[in-house]
Amino acid sequence: MVRIAVLDDWQKVARESADWTRLLARAEVDFYDHPFADAAEAASRLAGYEILLPLRERTAFPAGLIEQLPRLRLIAMTGPRAGTLDLAACTAHGVLVCNTGSQSSGAATAELALGLLLAASRRIPAGDAAIRAGRFQEGVGLGRVLAGQTLGIIGLGRIGARMAGYGRALGMRVLAWSPNLTPERAAEAGAEYATKEALLAQSDAISLHLVLSARTRGVLGAAELARLKPGAIVVNTARGPLIEEAALVAALREGRIIAALDVFDTEPLPADHPLRILPNTVLTPHLGFATTPIFRQFYGEAIQNILAFLDGAPMRVVNPEVKGR
Repeated sequence: MVRIAVLDDWQKVARESADWTRLLARAEVDFYDHPFADAAEAASRLAGYEILLPLRERTAFPAGLIEQLPRLRLIAMTGPRAGTLDLAACTAHGVLVCNTGSQSSGAATAELALGLLLAASRRIPAGDAAIRAGRFQEGVGLGRVLAGQTLGIIGLGRIGARMAGYGRALGMRVLAWSPNLTPERAAEAGAEYATKEALLAQSDAISLHLVLSARTRGVLGAAELARLKPGAIVVNTARGPLIEEAALVAALREGRIIAALDVFDTEPLPADHPLRILPNTVLTPHLGFATTPIFRQFYGEAIQNILAFLDGAPMRVVNPEVKGR
């Protein structure tokens, strides 16, 4: 019987997110609800599987790992793309890759970014912690009013444009910048175009919505963070490496900014990471896309893809050149 590994079920919700009945009748399915310590452990644990179903980018699949999985025939990934999966290596080793849709992920991530902005500006986590510790307002501190302040959007794609709309609804002035943004495109999304330098200097809060690439990695480094207003809120629901982590930690330790983060350089965030103990942070564990409708689509369509593959008629194929082998 074909062996399938469902990976990255850290929230233990995969089973309830789809109907696995037809697949369980045709294959042996194992669910992994803990991350692998490293690539060596992943190679050891996954060597016996023909099919893998990873969740977005939680487990990385570089060429070195794919080479150590000789039985692997299909990666049924969730979402339309995965920057941590080496597609060329999959193709070179005859591993078919299928994907799924992600219809609500833009809205889900933008809503979380808004939630992080509000949580940081009104000290919601501190208030919650105070009440749970038996206090009330003691030690919570004062929040701020976002109306009349300036929100800077870095990356004005579909998610950034939604966040820009939320900013306008709050009565904020909205600035936007990205490497390819024009004043006309910014205006279409209801934002004012600004240079990167002007956006950083004028914004009371910034929200990142760029795709991680060689061009955008470290788009906010020490020099950029130094341009921010004292007390500026930095929201990141895109990818951790968009911000130079060491520079971010240094700025937080100095109390110059507030960070509201859903993504990190290393995930899960290490237990001894300094971000965990810094008081001027709001942290969530990469929940941007982790919603019921998205997981139903991810797992439902991934199961369809696996069944189609087992029937010899693969669908939603990302590297069709493998099909003829």
